[in-house]
Amino acid sequence: MRSRPRLFASLLAADFARLGEEVAAIEPYVDGLHIDCMDGHFVPNLAVGPAVIGSLRKSTGLFFDAHLMVTNPDVLFDELAEAGTNLVSIHIEALPDPTRVVQAARRVGLGVGLVINPATPFAAVAPFIELADLVLVMSVNPGWGGQTFIPGVIPKIEAARELIDSRGFSAEVQVDGGIDSNTAGLACAAGADVLVAGSAIFRAADAAKAARQLKEVIEA
Repeated sequence: MRSRPRLFASLLAADFARLGEEVAAIEPYVDGLHIDCMDGHFVPNLAVGPAVIGSLRKSTGLFFDAHLMVTNPDVLFDELAEAGTNLVSIHIEALPDPTRVVQAARRVGLGVGLVINPATPFAAVAPFIELADLVLVMSVNPGWGGQTFIPGVIPKIEAARELIDSRGFSAEVQVDGGIDSNTAGLACAAGADVLVAGSAIFRAADAAKAARQLKEVIEA
């Protein structure tokens, strides 16, 4: 039987000048931190790297899920593992056959997720899900926070859920992008195990209250 859906907070929406305080405030209400790493190549923006992750690890024991929006993810694995990252998610668009890179991540003790963008057919990732700890269905286009949930990805969430359950795979289904109190129910109904929320938490007037309320919504 599946456990209750879990909530990860996306640091991309946090105030980086107060990052430790922001995380401490929400820590009681979330199950992990989703940390977007961007290289300015796979996506236009630049974002967090191992140094920031290592600094943050000193102040929290939360699960660290690093979403690697990068062209060559394996070059970061050693540093990310040393910094205290628990799992790395890599894009199927960057690595159409991720087998070698999945093995490289596991050699340094990292869990592995596979990511699929809104425009990418589910068939691109389906053959490799058995290699992964999770499949991340992007419900916005990667690279920017604050976007609106794309309802057209719901069939992909359902397809991932169906494949995992029918084949007895252990992977979880994670959904990232535009998650709030309204869209969380849609993602959970489609089969999500883990929801990633950024703006709905960190850009609320009271981030801790927003995280608690969203957690209640997804566990209802």
